Amino acid sequence: MAPPPPPPRPPGPRVLDLYQHLERWGHSPESCPHVRVTSGCCRGPLVKVGGRIKTWRKRWFCFDRHARRLAYYADKEETKLKGVIYFQAIEEVYYDHLRCAFKSPSPRLTFCVKTYERLFYMVAPSPEAMRIWIDVIVTAADENHAP
Repeated sequence: MAPPPPPPRPPGPRVLDLYQHLERWGHSPESCPHVRVTSGCCRGPLVKVGGRIKTWRKRWFCFDRHARRLAYYADKEETKLKGVIYFQAIEEVYYDHLRCAFKSPSPRLTFCVKTYERLFYMVAPSPEAMRIWIDVIVTAADENHAP
C-alpha cells in the first residue's frame, strides 16, 4: 500500500530567510552596495527598458516575498509606483547571453525576466548585483511554480 500523499502546501511563501538563502548560494549581500537584502525583501536600482517606448530608465526595484511581487518605482523613496511583476506571472529568469536587448547600456550586466505578457530587460549596476537579483527572482518563480 502506498503512503498517503503529503498535505497541500499552505498558500503564500514558505518560511525562508531571503538573506540566508542568498548566503547559502554563495552570495555576500552585505558586500554588495547596490542591493539591500533583508529576510523578506530585496531592494536596489536597476535599469529597465520601457514597455511602449523603448528607452532605458533607471528604476528602484523592491522584491517583496510577503506581497509576492516585484515592484518598480521612479524613486528610491518608493512613492511613485511605475509597475508590478507578480510572482505567479514569472515564467523564466535568465542572463541575456545572446545580447538580445536592443541598445542595452551594459550588455554584460543585462538579464531577462519573462512573464506571460511581456519580456523585461534589466541591467544591474554590477556583476554581483546581477547574480543576486537573478537568484532572488528565480527563487520567487520556483516557489510559485512548485507542485
